[in-house]
Amino acid sequence: MDFELSDSQKEIRAAVAAACARFGNDYWRSCDERNAYPDEFVKSMSEAGWLAALIPQEYGGAGLTMLEASLILEEINHSGGNAVACHAQMYTMAAILKHGSAEQKRHYLPRIASGELRLQSFGVTEPDAGSETPRIKTFARRDGDSYVINGQKIFTSRYQHSDMLLLLTRTTPFDQVKKKTDGMSLFLVDIKESGSALKAVPIATMVNHGTNQLFIDNLVLPRAALVGEEGKGFSYLLSSLNAERILVASESIGDGRWFVEFATQYANQRRVFDRPIGMNQGVQFPIAKAHVSVRAADLMRFNAAARFDAGVSCGGEANMAKYLASEAAWEAGEAAMTTLGGYGFTKEYHVERKWREARLYRTAPIANNLVLSFVAEHLLGLPRSY
Repeated sequence: MDFELSDSQKEIRAAVAAACARFGNDYWRSCDERNAYPDEFVKSMSEAGWLAALIPQEYGGAGLTMLEASLILEEINHSGGNAVACHAQMYTMAAILKHGSAEQKRHYLPRIASGELRLQSFGVTEPDAGSETPRIKTFARRDGDSYVINGQKIFTSRYQHSDMLLLLTRTTPFDQVKKKTDGMSLFLVDIKESGSALKAVPIATMVNHGTNQLFIDNLVLPRAALVGEEGKGFSYLLSSLNAERILVASESIGDGRWFVEFATQYANQRRVFDRPIGMNQGVQFPIAKAHVSVRAADLMRFNAAARFDAGVSCGGEANMAKYLASEAAWEAGEAAMTTLGGYGFTKEYHVERKWREARLYRTAPIANNLVLSFVAEHLLGLPRSY
């Protein structure tokens, strides 16, 4: 495997870095303090076509590889930004691309590619189900040529900044299926047309994530809103998870690079007792160790992306990349916080914001303990633990 970027990939990284330079640390700090969505940034990235990286050219997208798409999100976070505001635009559309009808692809994908339509919200998690997705209770009942949906979701992010919502429901009750992952269906919901049937209640969190609890009350959808076949929604969800894992890993790698570079610069400049603090091994070693961890995670990301682009199995690699990258970013964030001491807690230096943001990916979109359970069962052949 060649771990060197091609000239075109280097150009992508440089171009994204240049685009992000317009939105420096102060821009992101302002968004965080106001709990504001970075509309100007998302609009700029959409117009430049970066968020349409994985949409085929026939639908107006860039038709790039997974590795190239991952470099885009990595560079956003490496620049000091937070790609979580728009990363779902890259991978949520995969359900339509892979399983949608010809009409759904024709109608939605070009508009998603141009940025005219935002599909950035995904309703999966529920208060009582958590990571045990088959236990969701939101139910879509057939009523002639329509479905009537009732239930609730939690941690549904970017709802207020999306035009469309991908919604996972049960269409067969859990106690009536032979396999617990059967009987779930995926729907494409036009948020504005849904009116009062959807009610979002924002959840205050430690990061500017725009997350909500979503209440669904007699939402009526036409059969045309169903993605693929009824009852196969869980398998459709799984088809996009590897992409999500790789892209999230890339954001964590970007965070890790930012922390290491910031801490290194500060350690070289900050003088205490007439010497730069970077001379002290107690300062050097945590930064160096974090750098090693970030580089190792980067290699696993390359491996996962290469396998994804080759069309071969990459579930193990994608999950391990997500695990290693999120842990490395957190380690790097801790090193940066320690290096800056009291200044690390001040908003002026931006580290505390990035530290909070980096912590998220140890828990979402899948907790790292569940990644370890996956590795134990599926890669090592140990007994299933849950």
